Amino acid sequence: MRKKKAPTAAILDSQSVRTTRRGGVRGYDAGKKIVGRKRHLLVDTDGLILKVRVHAASVQDRDGATLVLDQIDEPLSALELIWADGGYAGDKLSSWMAERFGERPLRLEIVRRSDAQKGFHVLPRRWVVERTFGWLNNFRRLSKDYEFRTDSSEAFIFVAASLLLIARLARP
Repeated sequence: MRKKKAPTAAILDSQSVRTTRRGGVRGYDAGKKIVGRKRHLLVDTDGLILKVRVHAASVQDRDGATLVLDQIDEPLSALELIWADGGYAGDKLSSWMAERFGERPLRLEIVRRSDAQKGFHVLPRRWVVERTFGWLNNFRRLSKDYEFRTDSSEAFIFVAASLLLIARLARP
């Protein structure tokens, strides 16, 4: 089976990381108890980064999602489905997506964890973006957010993603 040239499905998630005392945009993520920034990633079904947005950790996931999804442009016009976790549930994001992408269908599907599950379990589709965060955490420069500006943080994420792609291509 051949894949299409443009992705039709993507996975959305965020990661909170600490920042240094250098300054710049930062906030407090009460859920993770972290003072720093939040990295929002939109990845394809292989875990390759499509869009990135870095902002203060105090921004809620649903609000951060609008910052990422607002970047979707012509190259990603084939997107039909986005999987996300329970932090993105609610009418606010769904209504924003209907307003923003009203001319074409773009569905948000929430992948929920069962209440009966205890401990760690791999969730369908969500593991892909978590694996991408794991790949990025292997880069020392991304273990913490050292940058003053958020666009510099986004650039370093793309540099790391590029290095990962080059390493894949260089395999014998």
